[in-house]
Amino acid sequence: MALIKDIYSQGFYNKFATSVEKVLPDFNKKQFVKQALGNGFSEMEWKDRMKHTTRTLHEFLPKGFPKAVKSIEKIITQLRKDGVGEDSLAYMFFPDYIETYGLDDFEHAAKAFEWLTQFVSCEFAVRPFILKYGQRMINQMTEWSLHENHKVRRFASEGSRPRLPWAMAIPELKKHPAAILPLLNNLKNDPHEWVRRSVANNLNDISKDHPDIVMEIARQWKGISKETDAIIKHGSRSLLKKGHAEMLRHYGLESKHIILADFKIMTPKVKIGGSVEFSFAVTNGFTAQQTVRLEYGLYYNKANGQLARKVFKISERPYAPGEKCVISRKQSFKLITTRTFYAGPHELSVIINGEEKAKKTFTLLN
Repeated sequence: MALIKDIYSQGFYNKFATSVEKVLPDFNKKQFVKQALGNGFSEMEWKDRMKHTTRTLHEFLPKGFPKAVKSIEKIITQLRKDGVGEDSLAYMFFPDYIETYGLDDFEHAAKAFEWLTQFVSCEFAVRPFILKYGQRMINQMTEWSLHENHKVRRFASEGSRPRLPWAMAIPELKKHPAAILPLLNNLKNDPHEWVRRSVANNLNDISKDHPDIVMEIARQWKGISKETDAIIKHGSRSLLKKGHAEMLRHYGLESKHIILADFKIMTPKVKIGGSVEFSFAVTNGFTAQQTVRLEYGLYYNKANGQLARKVFKISERPYAPGEKCVISRKQSFKLITTRTFYAGPHELSVIINGEEKAKKTFTLLN
């Protein structure tokens, strides 16, 4: 199986260097490839190889950040002419270059981000600039939220997320997200789904620290368009999973007349690598149609013996008066890199419209 780090190889560097030498007259292709593959390259993982590429390229670009980024712009133009596709993970060393060598040059770095993010995503690289320049950087990103190119608009939202996964958090935005609300407001009717999804993810980040702010936005944006309604629904997913009472009421999700029956776990003992199997029935006991959001909570046993719940969504749809539905599900305990399983008692619950209705125990075995 190919490893992600292997996108950086002698073949990649040869092809890249062939494009570079077309626009940089003094570029030494042979020496560049040699240095790129040196310094312990074979032992490096992907991120280390990416940053090693950044440092290697820096040695072959003109001195001074303004001249260097001008050369990068020419290289990207040539890469496009040579048929290199946009949004390639391999070219993440370009935004890393801006982050590494341009942090003290706001003007040239900001201009570089604007054209570079149209070739490769820059949301990770802009984070140190938000930390250093604060509102000045946010003001620039707010301007970008009105940009004609959807990738720049998406960059404005994605780069300003308070809790962007796999990136450094922005403590000030986690505490005070009001600075990015004008930016998000500009994008609430964006014609591009990719941008709207980023807005929803940004709101979901905010909801983890300031549910009241997202609740107010949900009320303000409700009914503007089906696309905006979808942004709010996706942006409130963490609140809905947590059973946030006001957000549940916002969507008419009440569990009073929804009847749970026949909840059972068919596999009370499960080996790591297997699956826990369970089923239950729900009935709309009301005289009118009701929306029913079904979820289940799996309480994983942790290393310290405590249980920690993770919520999984099953469905959300209207139920006619008296309608009954039988649900059967499996939850895998196949070994994965993102979670460690610990043998011992676990629990599984059924959640209806945000309310945990019943819970049962099963045992995970080695």
